[in-house]
Amino acid sequence: MNAHDVDVIVVGAGPTGLTAAGDLARAGRSVVVLERWPAPNPASRAFATMARTLEVLDARGLAEDLLAQAHRAPAVTIFGGARIDLTHLDSPYRFVMVTPQTNVDAALRGYAVAQGADIRRGVEVTGIEQDSDGVNVITDGAQPLRARYVIGADGAHSTIRALVGADFPGKTILSSIVLADVKLAHAPAGDTLKVGSTRNSFAFLAPYQRRDAEGSWYRAMTWDRGYQVPDDQAVSDDEIIAILGQAMDADLAVSEVQWKSRFHCEERQVTRYRHGRVFLAGDAAHVHSPMGGQGMNTGIQDAANLAWKLDAVLGGANDAVLDTYHDERYPIARRVLFQSGMLARGVTLHPRVARVLRNLLVPRLLRVPRFRDAVAGSFAGTTLRYGRRRGEHPLVGSRATQIPLTQDRLTDVQRVTPGFVLVREHRAAAIDALDLHQAQRSDAGPAVLVRPDGYVAWAGDSADRSGWAAALAKWTGPMRIDAVPTSRPPNSLGSVGTPLAP
Repeated sequence: MNAHDVDVIVVGAGPTGLTAAGDLARAGRSVVVLERWPAPNPASRAFATMARTLEVLDARGLAEDLLAQAHRAPAVTIFGGARIDLTHLDSPYRFVMVTPQTNVDAALRGYAVAQGADIRRGVEVTGIEQDSDGVNVITDGAQPLRARYVIGADGAHSTIRALVGADFPGKTILSSIVLADVKLAHAPAGDTLKVGSTRNSFAFLAPYQRRDAEGSWYRAMTWDRGYQVPDDQAVSDDEIIAILGQAMDADLAVSEVQWKSRFHCEERQVTRYRHGRVFLAGDAAHVHSPMGGQGMNTGIQDAANLAWKLDAVLGGANDAVLDTYHDERYPIARRVLFQSGMLARGVTLHPRVARVLRNLLVPRLLRVPRFRDAVAGSFAGTTLRYGRRRGEHPLVGSRATQIPLTQDRLTDVQRVTPGFVLVREHRAAAIDALDLHQAQRSDAGPAVLVRPDGYVAWAGDSADRSGWAAALAKWTGPMRIDAVPTSRPPNSLGSVGTPLAP
């Protein structure tokens, strides 16, 4: 058997790769991150962090500091005055956090390094060779590295995706979209994210928490049906100013443009997220319309789903656990592609009759509480769930973050003791199981076994030891619950006990 340099190699030091690297390192796994950029990318395409992603960041101790420097937008104003209202979300974060992606990257980079991940910059991957025991990763000008597993988190133009031969079906849906950071002397009313459109243009504005005597800074996105040029065509300030004024139907008095970029938008998704010992995550696995701000959020949650499963299998769980990464995350990204694409097509509608109907119907629908909350929850990621098998409790696969506890919140527990958590019923006695993290509900709900990524793995009666132990064994392999573990690090994401006696 060949020796391995590390447990996992992560290719790409964006938010997806850094989340995976930090989680794996926190679990006691050896992780190397390879990034071709010699320094952190100063460009900031993403800017919106949704409620579910904030919960993920909170479980890693990152949300509070990010929020201190960010704007909180309680709604998104789209066409016809319709609003996606986030103030009724079932989450502590009833808003979109608006902050440049560079800030999120920096927080996740600090997290990964603090946990022990080794980030190597200026290293480009040129080849990979898999066998039954591991993966050799070949780079430019350096000795090959060997790992048990590889995560390709290297973006929309992923080298890893190409090297494993993964197909990436889809199409271009919008071209010549411009992103920019602009200072406005006349800021739009309200503190929401706002979309404006005409038959031939649209613009989007998201407020940053940056103001001075001359105005306020916004992230802007613009598009003009009549000005479709290649991505490498330079963007002028006049182009941005003209489209903003036209689409928003207002003179916003742009006094400064700090950063600008032109790009095109595609809808694509790989058909398989797993290729042997190589996994694709984030933009390497799926790309979609920027409308809705879902890209960075979906990638971070890909990583949160995959990392603990890799840790579990590295610790002895059945290899089939890794197949559930595709099974769970593929449908989520497919839904994101549909939602983002529907919003992009809605904003860019051209026929007058279709626009009139859109502006009449959508605002009315979004005022109906049930429809409003369904759209907001899907947009924020709080209502997304994973499938359950026939016969399992209806709570299995649902998000556990909002289960009320007698002490602290679930994310507080996960921040201190990552891993599976058995949440007992209210007033139920503690279970005699060393190293199984436990908490107690403050309401009348059932006991639940919560996975490291915050989703329910089992629900029932905590006295049903065989029930929750079997659910635990499904994910972690045969485990003991009556002795201290000897082969796993005590702070492991999968550290839920020692191997169960048969």
